[in-house]
Amino acid sequence: MSDFLDVLAFSFSVTGPIFVILALGIWLLRIGMVNDAFIEAGSRVVFNFALPALLFLSIARTRIEHTANFGLIAFGIAATVLSWLVLEWIATRAVQPAEDRGVVVQGAFRSNMGIIGLAYCVNAYGPAGLAAASLYVGLVTIVFNILAVITLSRSLHKSSSPARMLKGIVTNPLIIGIVLALPVSASGIALPKLVTQSGQYLADLTLPLALLCTGASLNFRSLREALGNTLIAVIGKQVAVPLLFTLGGIALGFRGVDLGVLMLLASAPTAAASYVMVRAMGGNSALAANIIALTTLASLISTSVGITALRSLQLM
Repeated sequence: MSDFLDVLAFSFSVTGPIFVILALGIWLLRIGMVNDAFIEAGSRVVFNFALPALLFLSIARTRIEHTANFGLIAFGIAATVLSWLVLEWIATRAVQPAEDRGVVVQGAFRSNMGIIGLAYCVNAYGPAGLAAASLYVGLVTIVFNILAVITLSRSLHKSSSPARMLKGIVTNPLIIGIVLALPVSASGIALPKLVTQSGQYLADLTLPLALLCTGASLNFRSLREALGNTLIAVIGKQVAVPLLFTLGGIALGFRGVDLGVLMLLASAPTAAASYVMVRAMGGNSALAANIIALTTLASLISTSVGITALRSLQLM
């Protein structure tokens, strides 16, 4: 019994702090200390500066050949594409109207790895979890963006040229941060203290500011709209996709930090960027917001269950 309670305590030590900061964001919005302008500005700071700095420093300070598991990254990419294909098949049969299919599909496979996923990994493993997850997050994020553009363009009957997709990839701040860090990591160059300290100040903003903005942006009043489609995305995102990644990882022999990172990143809720993309492309942004809100809550439960199960089996 004491062993089980220890495992349970560990799982809540990972998800509990996330819940507290998300709840703080909701409360600050209600009492008027933050508003839509703060959320918009804070989200832009995180996406354009703080999170790229976090990823850059994490990768630059480690030797890729010692920390990166390219087998894990390859599996993550393959599992992402497989889950996308299955979800596309399900959506054509279960989601109406047809224009909402892309919103549901991207909501079910596109994880918020850069914010909540990394927070899970840091809480579970500290710097080792961040180092193991950083390159994975960067490369799989590229796949997320490509597949999201494809699925939304198909359902909304919009054309998106390969040149536009390529521009979106090469101008993504997260990808820029990772690409700049790779030669530094490979060469072992010691960065000047001015660069590392300034970068660390920015990096330290990432998780608390991003989680506050995420909590403040949750809109539970709109959950009644398109509840059926929302639930399809939530079940896919918080049950089916994490099971696919975790069971597939176990079958391929991943254990310890690698399996834990795989499960934690797959269990992260739908990426907030999915709402921005849906709104920009003229899709059902209310549905996208519903999916983000409900998967954020469900993730705290499903991730705790996943951690408890893997820790009980001594796999992570």
